[in-house]
Amino acid sequence: MGKNSKKESWGSKLGVIMAVAGSAVGLGNFLRFPGQAAQNGGGAFMIPYFVSLLLIGIPLAWAEWTMARYGGQKGFHSAPGVFQSLWKNKISKYLGSLAILIPLIIFMYYVVIEAWCLSYAIDYLNGSLMKGNDAKAYSDFFAQQVGISADGSLFQKGSMKVILVLIFTFAFNFFLIAKGLMGGIERFVKVAIPIMTVCAICVLIRVLTLKTPDPSLPEQSVIGGLGFMWNPNFEKLTDPQTWLAAASQIFFSLSVGFGVIINYASYLKEKDDVVLSGLTACSMNEFFEVCLGGLITLPAAFIFMGAGLASVSGSTFGLGFNALPNVFAQMPAGQFFGFLWFFMLFLAAVTSSLSMIQPVFAFVKEIGIEHKKAIKGVALISAVGAGFVVYFSKDLKALDTMDFWVGTFLIFILAMMQSIIFAWIFGVDRGFEEAHKGASINIPGFVKPILKYVTPVYLLVIFIGFAVNNAPAYFKSLLSDSVAGVSVAFIMFILAGILYLIHKHRKLWEHV
Repeated sequence: MGKNSKKESWGSKLGVIMAVAGSAVGLGNFLRFPGQAAQNGGGAFMIPYFVSLLLIGIPLAWAEWTMARYGGQKGFHSAPGVFQSLWKNKISKYLGSLAILIPLIIFMYYVVIEAWCLSYAIDYLNGSLMKGNDAKAYSDFFAQQVGISADGSLFQKGSMKVILVLIFTFAFNFFLIAKGLMGGIERFVKVAIPIMTVCAICVLIRVLTLKTPDPSLPEQSVIGGLGFMWNPNFEKLTDPQTWLAAASQIFFSLSVGFGVIINYASYLKEKDDVVLSGLTACSMNEFFEVCLGGLITLPAAFIFMGAGLASVSGSTFGLGFNALPNVFAQMPAGQFFGFLWFFMLFLAAVTSSLSMIQPVFAFVKEIGIEHKKAIKGVALISAVGAGFVVYFSKDLKALDTMDFWVGTFLIFILAMMQSIIFAWIFGVDRGFEEAHKGASINIPGFVKPILKYVTPVYLLVIFIGFAVNNAPAYFKSLLSDSVAGVSVAFIMFILAGILYLIHKHRKLWEHV
């Protein structure tokens, strides 16, 4: 370990469970999940969704919790050290570079979206988002907020509000990171998650008690909205895209393959229960996603917009930032519930963004950089990346490119690597023995062959399907779009820097 690696730990089991759950509970639960379900067969979507939860989500979460605690007992809290402790090979620590790159790059654009949520919450408080009920007006409002029309438009004199909100949001994240695991992250999530729950339940009650706004369209009701969300269209089960979408949603929803759990769970003690803790964190995420996100967004939008909302939900953020303001405008006490909704999204985004920057901070400290210098260094790099995303805002090209190559493509690769390291290199039998130290429940025996055979194959099939469906268009954009090309070059530059630091300090991990 680096000489400045200060021993940190969680204050309680509840703290780490809520922190991991908070990393998973984010914008994808409330915006991405409902849209994916609506577009891919409603209730039929839930079949491959739960299959993926059982075959990828929970098994890989258990594997990551176990690997992280094992590496933490060796004195490591970043992926290069954890991977080296699991696989004593010269290349293993370099593979850990992806578990630093992924959360760092995702943070750079996620904190921008986080600022959008806070900006919308502020706009509901001051009433500027309740001045009409024209759907086009809300789409135009969103376009102006994020600078879709032209690169650099947010830096113009009349558009600085979002920049100021972003500066506050950015500073707030690093203020909490600087306070450490117990004093910053754990303390915040213990407050934020209950507040998120209360806000979400308040909005849920309001949605479920809404009456049909247009008597001539009685089908646009709460029951109709729930039917739109949950009634299965079994023809969709024969469409590979449905299975791909469901697996991807589970994958991203649980923060599997992000490098987050590898860091968070590395601070656990040897006898801390990783089996029950991992299952609890997954369950909390599913509660927010299925029981809250699924029951709020789709029924609310359906009541006021009907089945036509499926076209709006094609964009990950379209339903939340374009359609739902139109819903709140027509809803009794809509200004209050609009504020609750976007404030809840802001809190959910913060619990996720904290988890993204913490692995990077832990790595920088592990190679021997003093605490304050580590904070300043990581903040500077992150600020450059966030500024890059904000400046190249036309059609959200920089954000979209980063999200594809890092937030999607590389996550598949990292998850595949972790599943192979755990099941085939460290050994699934040894892994289960390690997982059950201090465990109050046992992992079912059938999970062993799932982790060893089914999960890697399932991941490979999903990855191939994903690459075939999406990669060609993005490769083409690299050749035809300068912003896309520069975005990928920026990602490669950051990766090269991480690999250089790992190589320079390689002796820190080779003593394992």
